[in-house]
Amino acid sequence: MRLTPALLALSLSACARAPLASPSRPQPAPGTLSGNWVVRQPMGDGTTRRTYFHLSQRGMGDSITGTIRSTQFYYPTVLGAGQADSFAVTGIMRDGASERRATYTGRLAGDTLHLYTRRRPQDAPTELKAVRTREDEGAYPARIELPARHPVADNGLARTPPMGWNSWNRFAGRVDDAAVRAMADAIAGNGMREAGYLYVNIDDTWEGERDAQGNITANRKFPDMKALADYVHAKGLRLGIYSSPGPNTCAGYEGSYGHEAQDARTWAAWGIDYVKYDWCGARNLYADAEMPAVYQKMGEALQATGRPIVYSLCQYGRLDVWRWGAEVGGNLWRTTGDIRDAWASMSRIGFAQDSLAPFARPGHWNDPDMLEIGNGGMSEDEYRTHMSLWSILAAPLLAGNDLRTMSPAILAILTNREVIAVDQDPGGRQGRRAGGSGEQEIWTRPLAGGDVAVALFNRGDVAAPMTARWAELGLSAAPARVRDLWAHADVPAASAYTATVPAHGVVMLRLSAR
Repeated sequence: MRLTPALLALSLSACARAPLASPSRPQPAPGTLSGNWVVRQPMGDGTTRRTYFHLSQRGMGDSITGTIRSTQFYYPTVLGAGQADSFAVTGIMRDGASERRATYTGRLAGDTLHLYTRRRPQDAPTELKAVRTREDEGAYPARIELPARHPVADNGLARTPPMGWNSWNRFAGRVDDAAVRAMADAIAGNGMREAGYLYVNIDDTWEGERDAQGNITANRKFPDMKALADYVHAKGLRLGIYSSPGPNTCAGYEGSYGHEAQDARTWAAWGIDYVKYDWCGARNLYADAEMPAVYQKMGEALQATGRPIVYSLCQYGRLDVWRWGAEVGGNLWRTTGDIRDAWASMSRIGFAQDSLAPFARPGHWNDPDMLEIGNGGMSEDEYRTHMSLWSILAAPLLAGNDLRTMSPAILAILTNREVIAVDQDPGGRQGRRAGGSGEQEIWTRPLAGGDVAVALFNRGDVAAPMTARWAELGLSAAPARVRDLWAHADVPAASAYTATVPAHGVVMLRLSAR
């Protein structure tokens, strides 16, 4: 997932519901910047986001140090200077091999600290108003040591790539119970269920507070998760949910840190069938090299519930996750950063998956992120390329659009049974680039029973003729049948096939020996 403009408020705030206990200290004298400052933002769903600025100033006009905690971000180093009526601070954190910075300017007026920040240099500043709080409030949790590495048993699920819908691309933080029910209704009524779409997945921002026993609850947007799961199940579908191994999720809601087994039991009791587990805040406690042990912990917790739950690893392809994702119980793992509803993003991600083919197999899939088909940022030709490429890649097919309002053309792309059959081929072998030149690429995928899928992709900006020659693609004999999967028609099965492929478009074929 990514932080969208609609979630800017989330990116500037933090959730700290279980601060470390420590003795309270005397409050700094009024009129100084030193102290622990908190920004409290009611989010309208029963939760409050909190951003903490724990600052120390050595004297008026002298240097400012401290920490900043904001949603998934924790800046353990603060550098700054200035006086109470005008100062600037920059928080610095490590994120894998890179460095992340957050800069605020500010002034103290009475008992309120006014802070200003820009998400991008060209944006207008956002103002945050902070007040003093206890010195120990919002302290970042201590690191919990990780278990020894060992393989997690295969859960037997996802023998073909999961298909369904996920809330993030279209709804982000606006997802709620009514929207999820409406998507389930649409899938059950528009032919998507029969085409193979089964999972209805809630992404970030569903989380509420933990109760007195530490059990995770949903916020006001989801008044009864068990009832929602029952509703989705009654439609012949399955319900998915989202969390993070960090204290906070990407949007700053409650993560599963320190509550892995407890959360897994809660989800199982609700009737959850799929868990997406997003790295986010865990990076503030663990190094990338520790990811396998972190994900193993939840993999074991899910299996210990006894409920069949598909396990989706979301950590953006770091640490070559495809090499260890299956060992920690993962059924699929993100191989890339977040996709956007744009040709440049989709094509850059999709066409970069070639070398990962050896790591895909039944039950364990490379995941180049969710589908953007129908969200409006690409043409129908580009969306057909999106669907074709993901199917050649044996990728999960998780629609991300509003299923209630899509056009018949978009529905036809998402429910093309012949293309879906390639994605869902039981052989489970991922396709690879097999030929082409320049902006034209030919990809093939071996299918169960000896068939072969062939896709002619034109990444160029103008239509272009393309020819697939069977011998050059490694076929020992001409196929008995060649089927155009978008035209839904057989085409001549000679020694080659030539077609004019639209700009950013595709011609997708299925070759059969009989």
